[in-house]
Amino acid sequence: MSNINISLPESMKVFVEEQVAEGGYGSVSEYLQELITQDQKRKMQEHIEELLIAGLESGEAIEINDEWWQQKRTQLINQLHQEK
Repeated sequence: MSNINISLPESMKVFVEEQVAEGGYGSVSEYLQELITQDQKRKMQEHIEELLIAGLESGEAIEINDEWWQQKRTQLINQLHQEK
């Protein structure tokens, strides 16, 4: 694990220490790791939502059913065989 040194104003330092004490964290590092993890999850969720919106806006909707999936599998298998 790597170390990072950060500088905080005294008011933020006090806030972080309070959050550690009240939130059941074992250390400031645990608290900051949790904040970073939450931010990573939030950004990933935003990215997924952007992709979903792009998909919805990408063209006319089609019905996806078992027959469609079978055709898609067949197309992909044929592509793989052609590339070899």
